[in-house]
Amino acid sequence: MRLHCDTNNVDHHTSEASQDQLIVRRGQTFRLTLELTHPFQQKLHPLAITATTGPQPSEKQGTRAYLRIPALDPASTSAKAVWKMELDQSSSVSTGVVQLMVTPPADAPVGAYSLTAEHRGESAPLGRLVLLFNPWCPDDDVFLDDEEKRGEYVMNEEGVIYKGSGKYITSMKWDYGQFEDNMVDICLKLLDMSHKHLEDPAEDVSARCDPAYVGRVVSAMINSQDDNGVLKGQWSGPYFGGVTPSHWNGSHDILEKWFNIGCHPVKYGQCWVFAGVMCSVMRFLGIPCRVVTNYNSAHDTNGNLIVDVYHADYGVREKRTRDSIWNFHVWVEGWMRRPDLGDDGRFDGWQVLDPTPQEMSGGVYCCGPAPVKAIHDGEVHLDYDVPFVFAAVNADCVDWLVKADGSHVNIWADTKRVGHNISTKSVGSDKRRNITDTYKHGEGASRWDRCLTGGAQEIHTDVPLQEQRRREQSSSTPAPGTSSRTRRGRRTLSGAWFPVEDPFHLSPPCLAELSTSVLVPFLTYNQPMLECESMKIEALVTNKQKPDQMYLAEDDVVLVDPPLSLTVSIHSLVRTCWKEPAPAFQRTSQRTSQRTFQRTFQRTSQRTSQRTFQRTSTTVFH
Repeated sequence: MRLHCDTNNVDHHTSEASQDQLIVRRGQTFRLTLELTHPFQQKLHPLAITATTGPQPSEKQGTRAYLRIPALDPASTSAKAVWKMELDQSSSVSTGVVQLMVTPPADAPVGAYSLTAEHRGESAPLGRLVLLFNPWCPDDDVFLDDEEKRGEYVMNEEGVIYKGSGKYITSMKWDYGQFEDNMVDICLKLLDMSHKHLEDPAEDVSARCDPAYVGRVVSAMINSQDDNGVLKGQWSGPYFGGVTPSHWNGSHDILEKWFNIGCHPVKYGQCWVFAGVMCSVMRFLGIPCRVVTNYNSAHDTNGNLIVDVYHADYGVREKRTRDSIWNFHVWVEGWMRRPDLGDDGRFDGWQVLDPTPQEMSGGVYCCGPAPVKAIHDGEVHLDYDVPFVFAAVNADCVDWLVKADGSHVNIWADTKRVGHNISTKSVGSDKRRNITDTYKHGEGASRWDRCLTGGAQEIHTDVPLQEQRRREQSSSTPAPGTSSRTRRGRRTLSGAWFPVEDPFHLSPPCLAELSTSVLVPFLTYNQPMLECESMKIEALVTNKQKPDQMYLAEDDVVLVDPPLSLTVSIHSLVRTCWKEPAPAFQRTSQRTSQRTFQRTFQRTSQRTSQRTFQRTSTTVFH
């Protein structure tokens, strides 16, 4: 038996993943060669091939395929996924050399299949093949009709993830490494460790024909909130026993470590790490995928599309709600059809999937797939988790002042604070692409206009309309001759605030802008900022003569790492001298080693550069 792994994998765009395992895609033919001990007489001695996947394979569930030459007439009517097999003309039947052309259907479950041959009353195992989604096949639900986009969203192992703030966007390189060593076994193991598979393995394997189902499973398995997923989330230091989230720069080391330690969570991750790892798995499986960053991203916990933010009158943000607004949040988009949402294809295309554990969906911590088109059109009644993602880019923000007696005073309501500069990497380059218009209408459209009446959920707010308008008009300066009090604070990702009070007075006829300086001692924030990249500054101004006049301003300050460059002679000889090689240099393929070496010296983050220098400090150049 010859599986022709080398040629088949090239034809199926999987040779980057392996050259000694047969990895093929749905809806596309591959070649097998059988060498029989007798001449092949198909009418007298038919040849049958059986392909099975999962613990209880059956034709009814699409997890077993029975192929025969000559073909059965009529074919099985109960088979959910119908494979095809033909005898190639290049076969030499007189000598028993049989060339078979096998085509799995475009809706077959993805995963590992066992092949078995039956001939002359004997049965023999032929080997294993791995079946993936096929974005090159028009009949596959992940079909993407653009070769350049397929190259970017399926085949490209290098990427860019955007961070920072909406006013100062930063970027970092990310190594997806979806075709690195062991990714075949790692990604298949990830599917087998899911809640769905542990509850009903046969049903789970059968459902892997649907990219929406698979994407949902992967979303749940990247985090470890309620399972043995890949990453343990941690949003504040110290990061004992693990890696600081900002120190990761690729997916393969994370996935390989999870696999090697018995599928226990790797410490630690935050949103961009979760998204980067999920993108790697999706691309390996054949689902076109890209990482997306939303700036000023709302986390609406109760589904009312309103985020309440509470500020104490002594200048510190209070934790009276689980609602929050992140300076940025990162998720992924997967490309697929959504026949479950209608036959017209309106909601086909990019789907939001968020592996960061925020809220439960269907009893597990996952999110999506939510059609970007449904988010744009306000179709918040559709599956999956459209209201949650819609709120992330459209929620109204209501700021409340909490007084000493516990009473609440509305400061303002803002309909435009969240969902800005939604960004992803451009196709074929590292340039940032702004895709905000795919998620939301222009700024002139209100949230109420965006929630269409065709099935949209009813939304209530207790904030008077005049208060909402006051927020938008609140940029005026306090009246001359009044006394004001300014309080400022900052927050790390852990939610720690440091209040600083600076009273000052305005004297008439002062109508110009007033600047005041507030010194925040370095020792008050240096420790939390070791593991953070930005700080939030808030200023609360009150009119002492008219206490109902309050003004709030806030901004995110991004700390920029200094660039680090290292020039090496092109004729240099590199000799490494580690006792224990760094993970990035353990890869054996020449392609990977060259790419890894280049990446090691291209990192610009100061923290990453320090780690890289430590790893390469014993390298000798001649």
